[in-house]
Amino acid sequence: MNVACRGARTYDVAVIGAGVAGTVTAANLARAGYGVTLIDARRVHPPEFRAEKIGPEQMAQFRRLGVDRSVRAIATPVDSIDVVRYGRLHEREARREYGFSYAALINRLRDDLPEGLDLTIGRVDDLEIGPGLSTVTLADGTLVRARLLVIATGLNDTVRRKIGLTRTLVSRRHSLSMGFDLGTPPASFPFEALTYYGEASGDRVAYLTVFPIGNEMRANLFVYREPGEDWVLAFRSDPHEELAALMPRLSRHCPHFAISGPVETRSMDLMRIEAPARDGAVVIGDACQTTCPIPGNGIGKVLVDVERLLAHVPGWLAAPHVTGAMTAEFYADPVKAASDAQALRTSLYARSLAVDAGGIWRLRRLRNTAARHALHGLYRVGRRRKPQLYAEEEHIAI
Repeated sequence: MNVACRGARTYDVAVIGAGVAGTVTAANLARAGYGVTLIDARRVHPPEFRAEKIGPEQMAQFRRLGVDRSVRAIATPVDSIDVVRYGRLHEREARREYGFSYAALINRLRDDLPEGLDLTIGRVDDLEIGPGLSTVTLADGTLVRARLLVIATGLNDTVRRKIGLTRTLVSRRHSLSMGFDLGTPPASFPFEALTYYGEASGDRVAYLTVFPIGNEMRANLFVYREPGEDWVLAFRSDPHEELAALMPRLSRHCPHFAISGPVETRSMDLMRIEAPARDGAVVIGDACQTTCPIPGNGIGKVLVDVERLLAHVPGWLAAPHVTGAMTAEFYADPVKAASDAQALRTSLYARSLAVDAGGIWRLRRLRNTAARHALHGLYRVGRRRKPQLYAEEEHIAI
């Protein structure tokens, strides 16, 4: 892997943003023989509270994209998850999941980039896009030219605004994620991992998840609240007291629950770009559409974008120019469109199911409660066959 810092270079593809979407895209294009540069403001990704757990579906996507060894190198697997609903053990689910630090994931993906791919370090100062060569000007004066520009800048608006792309706000401050370390090692807990759902309707809680990362135990709490609320401030100040009040039966299933270190928070707005088709440029991942972390399909949606983009790029670069009509094909790709729609639908549905006061949502909560009590009864007598849940709810963690 080369690190380019000054001068002017021309590539087939320039990828802006070395997060999951950008790094995996750049690696695959370089392995396919294209001239690629990956542009990011930092060589080393700093500590950041973002996605910290994936399931087997996402690992299968990483495998198809040829980077699963990098992911496995920094991830901690578990094969059993205790699921607690309404304060009672609902089931012990045999399922593989992986815990990881987001910064460790990104830095390992960068370290494992293939030879011949240039990692260009610098902040983007200006962009000029078109059907011929697009030009990226960095703050230090470095010029990068490419036939195709891939924008994978996540939640950062700066680069998108430079090419006239606007975003529509779908749901402001849709959810809040809270992460913290536990002071007790994994071997001290009576489970490998735990998913603990809110004990009462109306508490604005989705669930708490507890899982190992290396030799440490990590917890993520997902709630439907805003960062400045009194409850959030109180939780950050005294998480032990607030969590005990929120989940009084947690100690039965999770003894030795000692929070160490600060509580990190991350608020999520649901947004998507409008009229994105441009000559010579395409937007992927969270830069194209954000999703709530609560349903657990965020990284999966990002990787669908990567997979579908990689399917389109060879045809684009075989043509004389990459036009807006071509990039529009990516946004209209039926697999991508279905992935985006599902991510948005499950995000909105999960919140409504948890917090909306309308009669239809109260009935749905009652229906789900009855179905899950029935499932709990089946679990207690040793049966593993789950009753059929409603299709819309099979993919959301509520």
